[in-house]
Amino acid sequence: MAIAPVLSLADRNFGYFFGLAVVGLLLWGSHWDWSRFGWERPVTWRTAGYALLIALATFLVVDVCIQPFLEIYFGRIDLHSVEDIRGDFTNFLILYIIMWVFAACGEELLFSGYYMKHLAEWLGDTDRAWLMSAAVLSVYFGISHNYQGPAGVIAVGLASTAYFFVFAYHRKNLALVILAHGFYDTIGLTLIYLNRDDIFYRTAAGILDEVS
Repeated sequence: MAIAPVLSLADRNFGYFFGLAVVGLLLWGSHWDWSRFGWERPVTWRTAGYALLIALATFLVVDVCIQPFLEIYFGRIDLHSVEDIRGDFTNFLILYIIMWVFAACGEELLFSGYYMKHLAEWLGDTDRAWLMSAAVLSVYFGISHNYQGPAGVIAVGLASTAYFFVFAYHRKNLALVILAHGFYDTIGLTLIYLNRDDIFYRTAAGILDEVS
């Protein structure tokens, strides 16, 4: 947990895949005991529906209400890593699959199931410890997206706060936050593919123009 952030200073992927490798070794050593990472509940339709509501609420609050104003004051979020999916269904589909594997599943397994859960247990495994761990990981996760610029760091940090605090409450249901993360990113990627991702930014800019 201490080494991965240091590796991320050189390249975010170094820290990410190092962390996943550690998770893989721990799973293998525990004979694939997923409960060690908070996956104790089966995936049900109720879980999926709850995850979708969390994703929609997070998108409404962060992406629709907050992010446009962050971009106005701190500059547009750098989306160069996903620009090639605009209007290209093949690239969109490939990135969509990669997102579910490495962002939704991989990041939540690493950041929630490993970092957050084990940090909370190290801090005493109390409700307060879980909330403290959620707050720390929200900052860390936001900073890990510094390649998106200041607005991206803040927006990602705010969105991740929702998932970390949901996991703090449903700490035996990692699948819930994996699905919520995946649904949330699905909305964002779809808007980029449709070239409609700036609609909220333009709306916010228009509101500020009218006010001024």
